[in-house]
Amino acid sequence: MNALLSVSDKAGLVDFARGLAQLEVKLFATGGTERALREAGVEVRALQELTGFSEMLDGRVKTLHPNVHAGILARREEPRHMRELEERGLPLIDVVVVNLYPFVDTVASGATGLDALESIDIGGVTLLRGAAKNYDHVLPVVRPRDYPMVLEELRRPDGIRPQVRRHLAAVAFAHTAAYDAAIAGHLHNGAKAQPLALDFTIGGHKVRDLRYGENPHQAAALYRTVDGGGIAGAKQWQGLELSYNNLLDAQAAWSLVSEFADPVAAIIKHANPCGVAIGHDLTQAYVDALACDPRSAFGGIVALNRPVDGTTAEQLVQTFLEVVIAPSFDEGALQVLTARPKLRILQPGRGPATPAFDMRPITGGFLVQTSDDIGSALGEARVVTSAQPDQAGWKDLQLAWSVVKHVRSNAIVLTKHGVAVGIGAGQMSRVEAVELAVRRADKRAHGAVLASDGFFPYPDGVEVAARAGVRAIVQPGGSVKDADVIAAADAAGVAMVFTGERHFRH
Repeated sequence: MNALLSVSDKAGLVDFARGLAQLEVKLFATGGTERALREAGVEVRALQELTGFSEMLDGRVKTLHPNVHAGILARREEPRHMRELEERGLPLIDVVVVNLYPFVDTVASGATGLDALESIDIGGVTLLRGAAKNYDHVLPVVRPRDYPMVLEELRRPDGIRPQVRRHLAAVAFAHTAAYDAAIAGHLHNGAKAQPLALDFTIGGHKVRDLRYGENPHQAAALYRTVDGGGIAGAKQWQGLELSYNNLLDAQAAWSLVSEFADPVAAIIKHANPCGVAIGHDLTQAYVDALACDPRSAFGGIVALNRPVDGTTAEQLVQTFLEVVIAPSFDEGALQVLTARPKLRILQPGRGPATPAFDMRPITGGFLVQTSDDIGSALGEARVVTSAQPDQAGWKDLQLAWSVVKHVRSNAIVLTKHGVAVGIGAGQMSRVEAVELAVRRADKRAHGAVLASDGFFPYPDGVEVAARAGVRAIVQPGGSVKDADVIAAADAAGVAMVFTGERHFRH
């Protein structure tokens, strides 16, 4: 029996190779793998003894050789294959141990151009695919954690179980598929190609298993893509393990606060904001956001778009929170926050705050759309009523329009003096979303402004808002009833602004 070893990750390599040698497996290895085994005193042969061909092109060509792939791909039950190998004096290769150049880690470290290209593995992928294709006879071994299991299977008196061979082949193909997807993603981003390609690929490497998914009976895991930053690549300073729901809410919170240049705090519950505020400093922003809906904020996720200091941290620990997310935390803040050892403190990795794509499964396939990243500036908006928003009204309309983009449809947001005072999320009827937002705002609705993520199909939503004292509304427009809606706003003396674009978030 012969094994070919070519690994970039040397973890467990020596012990595995010794285990193979004890089973009288002859070892062939490439470059660095060969050196590591020789230095550990493991008997090993250089791959060029098999190929009769030295490495060339700075190692780009070393395993891409017929003498290697013939021994991997030969069908043992096919006499003609075996005869051809015998005529050429080529040995069979029964075990292929390969893990690939760390392309994802290289790109995540900031490498671009030639440095990124040189970390693309060609020979290793080819070896794995060949071994996996011929899994009835060849064991493809990718992960160091599988080494003990492989040795145990090789020691079985009745041979390696078919289900184990099939499992290792599936692991190998999944590994190369994710690897190729990471490369494609990197090249697409660099080339600014059409985002929705004919062949859409996404690949990820498991960071860790999660305790469970949205509910305890659902399995879940966190994967990292080639981008490697953001929430998936966040540093957790302290606290309990992040759950599936924590991570979803953390992403929603981080995307929201990253919309703003001024100090902003957002509180998220079940992927919807229940408090958002702009402040002259971070502490004021958080206090005002908390005042929006303090009952819902209990057990929430807080995101802040500025480094957290001790003063802000003192305010944060006054309420039970699950997660706090910010660009960084100073020493004073960490000292305060560590007094709540279960509180998860999260510092996102570098990179975009919002994913490039939104992907959702359907039976038999999946849907992909680009992210809603057109921004939320009101520069192209037009006033369609007799009443005009004043300067303070425009500022509040801008805040409301920015926040409503992050609320589940049907979505209504009321803001006043830089604070979200009422949010109606996820309602089946738009007028019910208005009623919910107004009810949450209570007396604060008087003098507030309102944003709607979609157009008003009837005047009723505007009439509810006007009765509560709302003074200005921003909405996409585009309903067949726009004239009636505008007339209702004019009758109530409410200013109305059309943006011409919507922000549905289902």
